[in-house]
Amino acid sequence: MKKYPTRHLLVAAVSSLGLAACAAQPGIAPAAPVAAAPAFTGAPLDASVPSQLPRIARPLHYAISVTPDAQALTFAGEAAIDIELYEASATLTLNALDLAFAGATLTGADGKAVPLTVATDAAAQTATFTAPAPLAPGRYRLTTAYTGVINTQANGLFALDYPDKATGREVRGLFTQFEAPDARRFVPSFDEPSYKATFDLAVTVPEGDLAVSNMPVASETPAQGGRKKVVFQTSPKMSSYLLFFATGQFERLAAKSESGAEVGIVSPKGSGEQARFALDSLGPLLTYYSDYFGQPYPLPKLDNVAGPGQSQFFGAMENWGAIFTFERILLDDPKITSDATRQEIYTTQSHEVAHQWFGDLVTMAWWDDLWLNEGFASWMETKSTDHFHPDWQPLLDRVGGRERAMGLDAFATTHPIVQTIRTVEDTNQAFDAITYQKGEAVITMLESYAGENVWRDGLRAYMAKHKYANTRTDDLWNAVEAAGAKGLTAIAHDFTGQPGIPLLRVGAVSCTGGTTTVALTQGEFSRDRKDSIEAQGRRWQVPVLAQAGEGGIARQVVSGGAGTLTLPGCGPVLINAGQAGYYRTLYSPAALAALRGRFAALAPIDQLGLLGDNFALANAGYQPMGAALGLLAATPKDANQKVLAEAAGRYEILYDYFDDQPALRGQVAARASAALSPAMARLGFDPRPGEPALDAILRSDLLDSLGAMGDPAVLAEARRRFAWLDRDPAALDGPLKSRWIGIVAANASAAEWDKLRAMAKASKSAVERSAFYTRLGNAKDPALAKRALALALTDEPGKTVSAAIISTVARTHPELAVDFAQANRAAVDGLIDAASRARFVAALAAWSNDPAMIAKLEAIAAPLPADARKPYDKTIASLKERGASRPRIKGEIAAWLKGN
Repeated sequence: MKKYPTRHLLVAAVSSLGLAACAAQPGIAPAAPVAAAPAFTGAPLDASVPSQLPRIARPLHYAISVTPDAQALTFAGEAAIDIELYEASATLTLNALDLAFAGATLTGADGKAVPLTVATDAAAQTATFTAPAPLAPGRYRLTTAYTGVINTQANGLFALDYPDKATGREVRGLFTQFEAPDARRFVPSFDEPSYKATFDLAVTVPEGDLAVSNMPVASETPAQGGRKKVVFQTSPKMSSYLLFFATGQFERLAAKSESGAEVGIVSPKGSGEQARFALDSLGPLLTYYSDYFGQPYPLPKLDNVAGPGQSQFFGAMENWGAIFTFERILLDDPKITSDATRQEIYTTQSHEVAHQWFGDLVTMAWWDDLWLNEGFASWMETKSTDHFHPDWQPLLDRVGGRERAMGLDAFATTHPIVQTIRTVEDTNQAFDAITYQKGEAVITMLESYAGENVWRDGLRAYMAKHKYANTRTDDLWNAVEAAGAKGLTAIAHDFTGQPGIPLLRVGAVSCTGGTTTVALTQGEFSRDRKDSIEAQGRRWQVPVLAQAGEGGIARQVVSGGAGTLTLPGCGPVLINAGQAGYYRTLYSPAALAALRGRFAALAPIDQLGLLGDNFALANAGYQPMGAALGLLAATPKDANQKVLAEAAGRYEILYDYFDDQPALRGQVAARASAALSPAMARLGFDPRPGEPALDAILRSDLLDSLGAMGDPAVLAEARRRFAWLDRDPAALDGPLKSRWIGIVAANASAAEWDKLRAMAKASKSAVERSAFYTRLGNAKDPALAKRALALALTDEPGKTVSAAIISTVARTHPELAVDFAQANRAAVDGLIDAASRARFVAALAAWSNDPAMIAKLEAIAAPLPADARKPYDKTIASLKERGASRPRIKGEIAAWLKGN
């Protein structure tokens, strides 16, 4: 994942289990036979793997038939589930949520059907099927009929409404989203990752609709009422959360890949060539990953299905053979798609294709090891993007990802990469920057330690051994160590088994005879507990790459809390050269001054790393703000595009500190203009044919930051271009359309706000409409922000867009957004997918600088259970630390501005 009539019974062939067939509905043929099941083992799955279900049974095969009623937002389903029962029991407990059961039977090897009673437990999200007497261990088929709910947010089977691309009339598509615990909303199931099984799916849908699932269509037959029954081929053995189904007025652009599998982009009718960019990259990615992992892609096809709208929880999902991606990051619409979004389309798809191996073929045994899915997919997305598009310089983006992870990891409320998951809400909250970005950063460090070839050989051995099965983190470390990376497991345990960030302090530096020695001590970087005993006592084995001047890079593991590096050459010492390490470095003032003196000569990735480290250290009080500001001032005006974008963002943050001091704001804005205007002048306001993608993205980033800091030329240009739309509705079409609209929206008058709303309402593009409505929440004017919040509670923006409006308002008016969300909590909850509800209000409050917000959040969180309280605890910790440090930071910035 890259942080939603006539009833028939599909009866699976019983030859694989040797069971007599359950009674089939008239005229409905059984599904094609599945591969023979293994002999009855008489033993349950690994009892050490956590489970919320009794460990007395497991599924072997599901045969599911579903008939949705898209208009009524309900569906009817029937399921035949082949299971193994390991111990005598009168009950079978499966996961089920928002399902109503009409009845159930259990059939054994003797062919006799035993009626079952069904009791559901909404709190436990289970259905318990009870027989009249205890059942003996053995194989059975559980057959049940039920009805369920089609949601309007991305949970279970859900509906997305969107404007037809040709006519603009509202149409509805249906999709599924099952990760983490939502397959249970679609079918009663053993809805945990370790319960792998094969799946047969049949759906009855309108005859003009296209239906998509994990596997190709096996057959289509007419059904009553202008419908058709679509039966899909049997899936490979997989976890329940990877099952997928979508149907609607779709089209499919397809091609044959070098891997032999057919690849396709499924999108709303009329998308046409908007799917081409994604399709052209899909096949090569399959080939690349097949080679890298040493395992061919095992399914006959891979689709990527575009869904209009958005989610507060995710952007794309790795369903095996049928990825789901929200349209805004899958289709390339030249009228609105920016160069940055085009790269996001690529990296998002790369992430989900990586999951077809890391997550789908080999799956973590339990959500504790979710990072095995997400950290590795994040790392592989960067690696594959660098392979195919080195001109995008994706390796530089790992620094920003590491900073996002450290932003969470520096607080006492953080968690280890390998964490303890015991509830559904725990699982939902596991999808965060620690799992994704810290996971990627630690993998980057471990690959650097092992070496690329040894690392890849270990991954290949891991894939070969565990395909179609479940693993834990140590299975991977064992494979990489066996490939030749001795000592890796101990390092990996330090970084995945305990939370926090190592801090390396640079001590004495000396150079003799062309060799530099550097003394290092290791502690822990923290924002809210740096003086505690725990922060001083935690230790890591830290792989360090360091360089002195132009000398070669030396490698050494610092362990036991201290070490001495010996580096070839003399000159300014750079710790974490190449930025592969997950730690912060605190230099002495003299050592940092030496680096600042040659900052322009450093590699862009090291410039980014030094800026990130030193601003974080200054913000946390380990050094004065002037240390970081000096590096920012040393950033060359012709620096790498991503370094200039980082500098622009840093100036914008400084500007925001002085919302109550216009004179100091003006000083920051003037410095930003002096630093950034040369690049802005070189790039100009308009894209140039054939320019590098990084230039195009930098132009957009500079416009964003300069616009946010009130640059008069940028604001005037935005308003001038917005006025063009009165004469030519297509005047803004192109990669900067959303950027210009966003600048206008932030500074909008009431008339301009109304005009933008009218544009949103009239648009025939779901992506454009969503972008316009969301940007209405940008308004700095409190009166317009209130209008945006009120609009979010209407049906006008669309069910999945309204939450984004509220979130956008919170960036400028967090107190307003939090109060609004609390006052309308029931209605707002209906606008958010279930996985995001516990953290939505806490996320709104995270933008606040008002001390009163802390007490407000504590009052909201007080009655909540521990798992639902976690997001509030994190935000409260952040707000407390910010409240304590903000006056110091502002004073130090002001003093530096005066003295420099």
